[in-house]
Formats: sequence, structure tokens, C-alpha cells
Amino acid sequence: MLPRRRPPRQAAYWTRLRRGKLICGVNNQVPGFGNVDANGNYAGFDVDFCKAVAAAVLGDAEAVEYRYASGNDRFTLVSTGEVDVLFRNSTWTLSRDSAEVGMEFMPVNFYDGQGMMVRKDSGIASLEDMDGATVCVQSGTTTELNLADVFRAGGLEFTPVVFEDNDKTLAAYDEGRCDGYTTDKSGLVSSLTKLTNPADHMILEDTMSKEPLAGAVYQGDPAWADAVRWTINGLIQAEESGVTSANVQEMMGSDDPTIKRLLGAEGDMGAKLGLPNDFMAQVLTQVGNYGEIYDRNLGPDTPFNLPRSQNAQWNEGGLLYAPPFR
Repeated sequence: MLPRRRPPRQAAYWTRLRRGKLICGVNNQVPGFGNVDANGNYAGFDVDFCKAVAAAVLGDAEAVEYRYASGNDRFTLVSTGEVDVLFRNSTWTLSRDSAEVGMEFMPVNFYDGQGMMVRKDSGIASLEDMDGATVCVQSGTTTELNLADVFRAGGLEFTPVVFEDNDKTLAAYDEGRCDGYTTDKSGLVSSLTKLTNPADHMILEDTMSKEPLAGAVYQGDPAWADAVRWTINGLIQAEESGVTSANVQEMMGSDDPTIKRLLGAEGDMGAKLGLPNDFMAQVLTQVGNYGEIYDRNLGPDTPFNLPRSQNAQWNEGGLLYAPPFR
């Protein structure tokens, strides 16, 4: 009998499994999302999504090699295959999702909007007060483009002071080289913790854009995209269904058919993705559900205390909504 051959569309996907580790592009300069501690360990909201994918496809949340992805090279790392997946506070846009860039975006895992940070003693209370201001902004980001669009639409003049990474951009603002510092509002909350005197600064109420932040993979490997996509959907569905890292085994005996399919106690949802049927049970046991990831990195017991807001479940007034596990 001839050996069974896997479909060509799955070739790259299975190579990742044979390698025994996931290569994940992340940030290392945004506390709460992607940061490196004094011991060189990566941690944060986005980092935990890397761990979730590793648990799903390899059965081990720690089987991850982290690769710093800057604002300028992050998408190149994906399109050239240098990283398997990107989880780096990146906004899903049409141009980035196009065949030209070679990216395929995953479900949104954090809904955000661009904001502006200023000094409390600056006299600035809104964007309208910033005519003629200098603004620190990171290059290679939608932030840079939105800043120009919003100020132009408002008839405001400004001078951008541009840097290649978040730390340099924030440092320039902290040194007083700019009147304002702009990035996603979640990033502003994170950046406050890194300023010399956080109490001297404030985030304006103005929201300058929609920023649906999502992971991304190479456009051209549909089996891999499906595996990553449904891992993210599973994290969201698990929270909605009340399945946590503490009760996975108990929930295996649930009478709820959605929970049974989610955990692989019934049906063959995992097999349809080329994964073990209990792939989400592995993810939830090792990493937790979406709410656990959020609270661990951004919730009330962290320095950030970010309200769930749009990132709450759909049935709690938010935008999180997983397609059916059916």
C-alpha cells in the first residue's frame, strides 16, 4: 500500500508540527500586551495567544519561540514565513489583508481606538486644542496614518516626530520633545506605567479611529489559518460557555452539546482541523479562556485595570462573538 499523502495545502502546517515549536511574532515593549521581564521571559495578552496556539497544535503552551516584530518589519516576517503567526497589537485593514501583502488576518482579539496622551499642565483638553502641536508617533503603523487624517480633517496643523519603535517614541515624549503622544488607547494606558511621572499625564477622551487588533498568518496556507482561527474562536466560546482552566475536566461531562463539541467530548471538531479532538481542552487547561487571559494581563488586579468595554462578550454588551462549534 502506498503511504498516505497529506493534501498539499497542509504541507507547511505539518512542517510546524514536526518542528516541535511555534515561532510567534510579538511585541516586547508594551506592558500588558507584549513585554519582556528582567529574566528575559515574555508575558502579556498577545503572548498568551501564542501559547494558546502552541497548546492547540503541539499540546504544549510553552513550545513557543518568540520573535520581536517591529512596527516596520512585522508583516514581512509573516509573508516570508520567518514567523508562523503574528500576535502584536496589529490593526486589521483592507490593505494589510490583501494578496499584495500576503497576510490573512484572524478573528479580532482586542477592539481598540487611537487616542492621545498629553501633559496635564499643557492646557490641552481635546484634539481641537492641538493646532500647531508636535506629536510623537511610531512609524509603520496605522497610528501614523490616522494622525494625519484626523488632523487634516479637523483643519489642524501639526508636526510629527517619528520613531521606529514604541520605547523610543515614548521616551521622546517623556523627555518633552513632543506636546502629545499617540497610539491605541490600550497602548496609552500601558505606556503610562513607563513614564517618569505618570500622574503628570492624561489621556484625552477623543477617539481618533477604529482599531480592530488581530493576529495574522501567511496568506496561502488555509489549513494553518483554520487551526489558528478556531483556537481563537474557542477561547471566546469557552468564556461564553463558562468553561475555565479550573473546570475543564468537570465540563467534559456537561449535557450542553456546544461544550461537549468544544472540548472534544463529542463529535470530531478537532479532526476537521487536523488537530486532536480535545485541542481546546488542552488550550483551556494550560492557558485559560479569553476572560482569564484578559484578567490575568489587563484586568482589575493589574496596574492597567482596563474595563472590558467592547471586549466583553456579545451577550454582555461587547463585540466578542464566536461562530458556532458545529
